[in-house]
Amino acid sequence: MRWIKWIVIIVLVLLVAGVSHYTLPQRDIVRIISVDQRREDFGINRIFYANPDSGSTAQPNRDVRYINTSMSDGSIMVYRNEDTGLSWPFYFKFDSADLSARAETLISTEDNPTWVAIRHYGWRFHYWSIYPNATSMKIVDGPEARLIPWFNIIFFIIIGLFGLGLFRLIQRFKRRRIDPVLEDIEDAWDGASDRAGQAGGRLSRFWKKTTGSDK
Repeated sequence: MRWIKWIVIIVLVLLVAGVSHYTLPQRDIVRIISVDQRREDFGINRIFYANPDSGSTAQPNRDVRYINTSMSDGSIMVYRNEDTGLSWPFYFKFDSADLSARAETLISTEDNPTWVAIRHYGWRFHYWSIYPNATSMKIVDGPEARLIPWFNIIFFIIIGLFGLGLFRLIQRFKRRRIDPVLEDIEDAWDGASDRAGQAGGRLSRFWKKTTGSDK
């Protein structure tokens, strides 16, 4: 049974790590190449897209804004730009149109680059056409600008403190409620074993006397 326990723990850890990596904010320093808008017919990748703009009606297909960028090493990264509204993940983003306009003003060339730190969540998966969702952006000095993930640091500190408190609460509950019950069960089991041993001894003596095998 121990291997089943470890499989469950590993699956839970991977699940929490995956959801955290997808949901928590990340930042990339990029140069914006262009901004466009494309009509998307959603399929299996629908769950990786946010809701329509706040106030719009959900449709089987709709226009999605994109921000096309280049990183300092020349690699390309494309971000979608969608409202999250009041749904999960809770970024409360209602300004995708404003962010798109802001991105257009920051378009630059390779010869005269403007480096922008784009805050986003999500993954880029080419096969299923999945894109991270940009939530905000700001100009930085260059591609080597230092960005400290304060939100993630504070988040993990809070989660760690909460987990520690929950662990201690479970330990206290175990000592007060579960351990006494287990001790009672163990005592009852030992008593039953002793009584069974005594009964077995009496039965053995009775059998020997009855059959005369003790002579």
